[in-house]
Amino acid sequence: MGSNLFTSSLSGMNAAQYGLTTTQHNISNANTPGFTRQETVVTSRPGSQFGGGFIGQGVDVTGVKRIYDQFLSTQVLQEQSQATYLTTYYTALKQIDNLVADPTAGAAPAMRDFFAATNGVANSPESIPARQTMLSNAQFAVNRFQAIDQRLTDIANGLSAQLTSSVDLVNSYSKQIAALNGSIKRAIASGNGQQPNDLLDQRDQLITRLNQEVKTTTLKQADGTMNVFIGTGQTLVVDEQAMSLRVVRSAIDPSKVDVAYQNNNSSVVMQQSSLQGGNLGAYLGFRDQTLEPMRNELGRVALSLAMSVNQQNQAGLDLRGQPGKALFNVAAPRVDMGGLNQGTATVTATIANLGAITTSDYQLKVNGGGSYTMVRLSDNFVTNIAAMPQTIDGISVNISAGAVAGDSFLIRPTANAARDLAVMTSDPASIAAAAPMRGNATLTNLGTGVIGAGSVNMPLPLDPNIQAPVTITFNSATTYTVVGAVPPPAGGPNYPYVSGANIVINGWTTQITGTPSVNDTFTVSANTNASGDSRNALLMANLQTTGVLDGGTTGVQAAYSQLVGRVGAKTNEFAVTSVAQTNMVAETIKQQQSTSGVNLDEEAANLLRFQRAYEASAKALQVSNTMFDALLALGK
Repeated sequence: MGSNLFTSSLSGMNAAQYGLTTTQHNISNANTPGFTRQETVVTSRPGSQFGGGFIGQGVDVTGVKRIYDQFLSTQVLQEQSQATYLTTYYTALKQIDNLVADPTAGAAPAMRDFFAATNGVANSPESIPARQTMLSNAQFAVNRFQAIDQRLTDIANGLSAQLTSSVDLVNSYSKQIAALNGSIKRAIASGNGQQPNDLLDQRDQLITRLNQEVKTTTLKQADGTMNVFIGTGQTLVVDEQAMSLRVVRSAIDPSKVDVAYQNNNSSVVMQQSSLQGGNLGAYLGFRDQTLEPMRNELGRVALSLAMSVNQQNQAGLDLRGQPGKALFNVAAPRVDMGGLNQGTATVTATIANLGAITTSDYQLKVNGGGSYTMVRLSDNFVTNIAAMPQTIDGISVNISAGAVAGDSFLIRPTANAARDLAVMTSDPASIAAAAPMRGNATLTNLGTGVIGAGSVNMPLPLDPNIQAPVTITFNSATTYTVVGAVPPPAGGPNYPYVSGANIVINGWTTQITGTPSVNDTFTVSANTNASGDSRNALLMANLQTTGVLDGGTTGVQAAYSQLVGRVGAKTNEFAVTSVAQTNMVAETIKQQQSTSGVNLDEEAANLLRFQRAYEASAKALQVSNTMFDALLALGK
């Protein structure tokens, strides 16, 4: 009986001591990131039989376990990856929003000032100061487009560096996780299945950090190791082996980098959209889904400004009476050869129809046998091409000889338009404010007919006969004849007269209204001594609102406003969702920590509880010793 009391007391002291040690370990790691609260696992020893039943033998400490909730921990991982993604994406997106929507430094006020100055020329076409102001404001608009594009380029370059840094972190974490897998596996084997809790916490913390870089899934193995996967199931860690990622130059777009999966001595470029969640997913998503499309959209606005103003200026006469020339430089579509091309062919692209231009990039693939495939990358719409040249979405594309099946070319119609925008002249007289032709009524006319000044028919090039003299003579109150039309319009020689109806000849359009008399004559001829004419300048000023994009439904200023609106809406969307997701993560972590976290008040109470247990077991041991001494005394 005394020996039972002795061993039971001793086991109680040992159990209390282990409890105290575990409690102190919890307290020491209360602020350690990723630490999970631990507690000792004790079981009652089998009783010793005697005549009246069984007498207890004390307690055994069978292990130390983590208070770990797998469901909540997995939920934290899933939500945290998305929260990091949204926050990082929003931070990057906010830069663009501040850039394009700036009320003083954005392109919108610069374009407004340019068109206001163009209106000034329309009001005073002979004024050199007004013309100089228009050129100065044109240069200011160019500067704003170039500055915004340069800032977008800087952001893109910064993203490449951030992608490299994120990939380096992923590789570092994967190696550490693989090393911990080995340590955990050996610790479990040597400990007869006991779990090395602190090593498990360290591994979980590394997986958490990895998950903040890229969305991660895990699969625990029977030997205690953890397999780690990213993307669409690419293995990153298996047992003690860590795979790695690397950053490589894009085979499609040499200005960008892609993330590749390194396997032994070979690397395979991953589907970039598969790398979701975390910083890495945010960098790639922001670059491919927002930054590049927004840069293309900015370029489309710059392109529409330059092309529409150029076309209108080339449709008029400058202050010297000469045909107008282009005021702005228009960048040609950018074409990049695929990094894996085997052939020697080159691709050329030009803007054939401004109204059909989209903000998408395109990939031209060579199929062989003279056939090609054009993929619109914004929506992966495919156009099969049987022969070149070909015009698709307003882009005229041609390819030289030397193409090999499998070759590809990236075509970016508007990518360089803002960067390469430039004012082509500093001569204020080069602004073509006047129209090249003018309608006049003969002074001897007796009727009330009035001919309009006329307008040029677009697009360019202008009809070479636009300044050829044309005479319209009424041979009755309802018909007229035309002399000088090249070629003569259909329906003649006696054309029916309808007041206000369009008369289209030699690349111009005019109208005659009123009631002309027989033999009344009207002429349309070259606009000489036209320094005071502002018809073309007025049309140029109206380009601010005239539809030139999207099939003629969207003006230059409206297109930029749409860009600002889309960026603002997306920024606001990510601002709201990122805050909501962060709050959700905080709530889930709070629930997890209520189970797995260290509560110092609870641990302090445990210290007292185990201290009392130790003291009580020690007292029982003292009693056992006294009883044993009494037995020895009886023997004497």
